[in-house]
Amino acid sequence: MTEVVLLSVVVVAACALLTAGLIVLLKPTLNRHFLAIPNERSSHGQPVPQGAGIAMMAAMLAVYVALWLLDHLQVDPPWPLPVLGAAVWLTMLGALDDAADLPILWRLAGQAAAAIVIVFNLPEGFQILPEVLPVTVERSLLVIGIIAFINAVNFLDGIDWITVAQTVPMAAAVIVMAFMGAVPDNVGLIALLLLGATLGFAVFNKHPARIFLGDAGSLPVGLLLAWMLIFVARADVEAALILPLYTLADTGVTLIRRARQGEPLWVAHRSHFYQRAVMLGFKAPDVTLRVFLLGCLLAALSIAAVEVESFAIDLALLAFGAGATAFLLRHLERGRA
Repeated sequence: MTEVVLLSVVVVAACALLTAGLIVLLKPTLNRHFLAIPNERSSHGQPVPQGAGIAMMAAMLAVYVALWLLDHLQVDPPWPLPVLGAAVWLTMLGALDDAADLPILWRLAGQAAAAIVIVFNLPEGFQILPEVLPVTVERSLLVIGIIAFINAVNFLDGIDWITVAQTVPMAAAVIVMAFMGAVPDNVGLIALLLLGATLGFAVFNKHPARIFLGDAGSLPVGLLLAWMLIFVARADVEAALILPLYTLADTGVTLIRRARQGEPLWVAHRSHFYQRAVMLGFKAPDVTLRVFLLGCLLAALSIAAVEVESFAIDLALLAFGAGATAFLLRHLERGRA
C-alpha cells in the first residue's frame, strides 16, 4: 500500500511539474496565436493567452507513456487509451476554436464523436442501471450526458481558478474511491494525471491569471471528469450526482433561466452565478474559494455515499449536498453587501 501511495504522489508531482514547464515553453506561442481579447462578456480586463490545456494534455500523455515504459500500468479494464485519445481530440478541437471561433455545429459534432468513442469502449457488460434501462437506451443517455457535462465545464470556465476549484475536489474524490476499491484502478490513474495537470496549471491561473485554459483545456477536462463519473455511478449513483453538484446546478439553473427569458442558449454571456457574483462585488478569489470549499464538502459526501452502501443515507447525503449547493448559489447571487 505504501508503494502505491508513493507512486501516486510521484505521478501527481510529475504531471504538475511537466505541465508547469510546458506552459512556460508554450507561452510565447500562445501569446501570438491564442490571445483572449477582453470583450463585454469577459471577466478579465487585459489580453491574456489561453490554450494551457495543450500543456496539460501533453503532460498527462507523457506521464502515462512513462508509466507504460516502466511497466506500472494496470491491465484490468477500463483501458485508458480510448479516453485519452478522445481527450486529445477535444484538445485539438478546442485549440482550433481558441484560435478561430468554430461554428457551433462543428464543436458539437466533435464533442459527440468523443462521447461516442468513450461509451463504445466501456468494458463489456458495463451498465449502471441494468434493471431499469436497456443497454442501448442507457448508452445513448450516456453520450448525451457526456456532451452536456463537457459543455457545463466549458461554460463555468470564466474566471481565474474556477475550473481548478471544481476539478481538484472531484479528481481527489475519485482517487480516494480508487484506493477504496469502489472504482477501477485505471480510473484512479486518470484522476491522478488530471489532478497533477490541474495543479501545474493552477500556478499560472491564480488571480490575476497569467494564462487561461481555453477550450483546449476545458473541453478535455470536462470529458475526463464525465468518464470518471460514469464509473463512480456504477459504484453508487447518488455519489455520482453529489460530486459534480455545483457544476450541474450553476449551469442547469442558468440555462433554464435564459431559456425562460427567450435568450439563445449558445451565445456567450455573463449570467452564471459565479459571474454575477463578480459583477456584484465579489473578487474572483472570493468566489473560487467558496466553490472550492463546497467542492471539498461534496467530495466528502460522495465518498461517504460510496462507503455506507445505504440508499436512505445516500438520499440524505444527496439532499444535504443539494442544500449546500443551493445555499452557495443564493449567496453568490446576492453579491457582496
